[in-house]
Amino acid sequence: MKKKLFAILLAVVMCMGMLAGCGSSSNDGATTTKGEGTIMFCGSTSLYPIISSLASSFTDEYETWNNVNSKLPEANISIYVAPGGSGVGVSAAEEGTADFGMVARQVKDEEKAALGDGYKEFIVARDALTVSVNAANPIASKMDNMDTETIRKIFAGEITKWNEVDESLPAETINVYIRDLSGGAYEVFQKAVMGESTITESATQSASMTELATNVANDPNGIGYVGFGAYNKANEASKVLFAMKVDGIEANEETILSGDYTVQRPVLFCTGNEITDIQQAFIDYVFSEVGYNVVEENGYIPAFSK
Repeated sequence: MKKKLFAILLAVVMCMGMLAGCGSSSNDGATTTKGEGTIMFCGSTSLYPIISSLASSFTDEYETWNNVNSKLPEANISIYVAPGGSGVGVSAAEEGTADFGMVARQVKDEEKAALGDGYKEFIVARDALTVSVNAANPIASKMDNMDTETIRKIFAGEITKWNEVDESLPAETINVYIRDLSGGAYEVFQKAVMGESTITESATQSASMTELATNVANDPNGIGYVGFGAYNKANEASKVLFAMKVDGIEANEETILSGDYTVQRPVLFCTGNEITDIQQAFIDYVFSEVGYNVVEENGYIPAFSK
């Protein structure tokens, strides 16, 4: 519990600290108001690299909002993107410390209610949680499928050595890697796989999906629920991770979009406020061909057409 509280507090500090200094400057150097030129995103570390990349390219291309559309103000474009976890993202949107909360899971009914009648969500990508091991692990050449119950027992600490999964494997201790408890992936995995079971206290928490993928890739005895996007990025140069089928279903674009691969989630941003003209201009950019390509470059499945 202390570890969970620390993770949440750390995420809040990271997010709020980054957003607190947000501001933009007009061409004469004067500070403009937030409404004139600034948009703030906070939350999911899975969506963070996508929105951050698009914010950078959008700003580089247009510099000021009137260059996007002559009807928009002549103010510098300032789009701030802060990681912190899905829960922190929703809270930031609720409290008004961010315009948009970035979330890598379904938004809960109570969260939607807290954001008010004006709730809106924008699904950018589809993601899944792969059950991944180090590619050098002997299990990768022994089997390519795990049933949900075996996965649950491993992550609950009921199965602790690899030879308990298959007797021909070494009697090495299984090292479990998970996202920190404020991340959307933790909730998705808990609901889809763990049910009423609790993840073992010996599991190593990771601050982001990239870190989780790296942790498993660096540990021959590691296993973790690595996001589909992070899995693809990690394996770009060489295959360092091996993903198990879950109940006989491989995680790929077809099975994720069809829903056959059940350990999956939307990657989105949300708000309870009316969308301003400058916000809509950037949202249009996110859902453009440029945005589509950035989603793919980050290993995710776009939730929209080019």
